[in-house]
Amino acid sequence: MNRTLNAIKLALRNLMLYKLRSLLTVLGLIFGVSSVVAMLAIAEGASLEAQRQIADLGATNLIIRSRKPDDENASAKRQSNESLVFAYGLTQKDYDRIIATIPTVLTAAPLREFRRNARYLDKDMDIRLVGVNPDFMRMSNHSVAQGRFFEDLDMARYANVAVLGAEVAEKLFPFGSPVGKSIRIDDGQYFKVIGVAAPKASSAGSGSSLAAQDFNQDVYIPLPTDLARFGEILSNTKQGTLTFEKIAMSQITVTVDAMENVKRTDEAIKSLLKQFHTRTDYAVTVPLELLEKAEATKRIFNMVLGSIASISLLVGGIGIMNIMLATVTERTREIGIRRALGAKRKDIILQFLIETAVLSGTGGLIGVVLGLIAPPVVSQFSGLPVVIQPYSPIIAFFIALIIGVAFGVYPARRAAMMDPVDALRSE
Repeated sequence: MNRTLNAIKLALRNLMLYKLRSLLTVLGLIFGVSSVVAMLAIAEGASLEAQRQIADLGATNLIIRSRKPDDENASAKRQSNESLVFAYGLTQKDYDRIIATIPTVLTAAPLREFRRNARYLDKDMDIRLVGVNPDFMRMSNHSVAQGRFFEDLDMARYANVAVLGAEVAEKLFPFGSPVGKSIRIDDGQYFKVIGVAAPKASSAGSGSSLAAQDFNQDVYIPLPTDLARFGEILSNTKQGTLTFEKIAMSQITVTVDAMENVKRTDEAIKSLLKQFHTRTDYAVTVPLELLEKAEATKRIFNMVLGSIASISLLVGGIGIMNIMLATVTERTREIGIRRALGAKRKDIILQFLIETAVLSGTGGLIGVVLGLIAPPVVSQFSGLPVVIQPYSPIIAFFIALIIGVAFGVYPARRAAMMDPVDALRSE
């Protein structure tokens, strides 16, 4: 024990004699360890944020979206003005069939959305007008911050009521509560504000069928009111061209009774829709599958980042071996004197391994500290979420220690194998 303590003291004394060289030696490990901790924290934060957005869609939900079919005949038809109205997507009959024929479906919430302009006095903004039913908030994990959401009575009465998204309420009503006041949609539809939705982070997009959505720019109205006031045919102006689309429902969100029935229900819905749609004008998104893919992607991402950071640690280990080989050459005479005074080969090996361990351990500790400081700074300036898992600094530190010691074995053995007589003769 005493011999080990003496070896540690001697190692520290030798390292302190060349402070700058010792610091430069461990720079590789410092950068390697701090990179491992920081990159894993950023990757973990990005992954959890993606998983949270997907989980908000509901692990037992299926999302069926209307989408424009890739139909060359329909395109040619529109260009020849044979029909000015392009009809596609989900219908009320699709909704009724899904509810009536698939036993694993608990509930389903239809939705129709389109872009419009909302105005209050001299303030206006482009919004996403969304026709929904009272189940929408519960099924989308959303909530109301002020007032209330729709009730069945509002649906039955075709009430002109609206619930504003958080950003819409802030922009149209910067002073005071909007509840009880009226907004105008486009040029002639007035809606009484009965509530304000709580702020909600934008949803994750998934391909072309499920685009990312900013819920804070929504205005929700009852679906029967939507169809009665705006009709099934919607007009759009893009690049100076006026187009008309007939679309009854933009989306149907289906809740399944159990998670194990999600994939089976997905197949049943696709089979059912295929019987009544001659074109593929719908797409089914399964949040559970997205969640599983996100978790698999996270594992791959962590492995890639870990591999990149490991290269930095490897370079740091090579740097330590290089410096230790130079140290052995410089201290050849000292090694010879120690051997002449009775030190054994294992004592020489122990001394150099302890010096290597002190170097790599110091570099690992500094790297951990920098790695813990960097993620919050990155998050502050970029807005990206970061999550530091407790195991990542510990693993990074011990990998640095192991790499440092492993690369110190060869210089230590080379010092121990020197012939004492030749070592004493060296200048």
